[in-house]
Amino acid sequence: MDEQTRTELEAAAFRTLVSHLRERTDVQNIDLMDLAGFCRNCLSKWYKAAAEERGIAMDYDEAKEIVYGMPYSEWKEKYQK
Repeated sequence: MDEQTRTELEAAAFRTLVSHLRERTDVQNIDLMDLAGFCRNCLSKWYKAAAEERGIAMDYDEAKEIVYGMPYSEWKEKYQK
């Protein structure tokens, strides 16, 4: 498999994971951390780091909005238990 195809598949898998986590608002971050060792906030930090490695300025709140699909404060108000 060439590098471009691998990158495209990884990106598709990431988008599917983010979409799944957006739909599963019943799953709390603490549950993810306990079971999987990462959560939505971890994904946000990794996304921000990847952007910065490529010279793209992004703050943590912007990255969280990409992962959560809405401002984090709104997600917390609606779904955090």
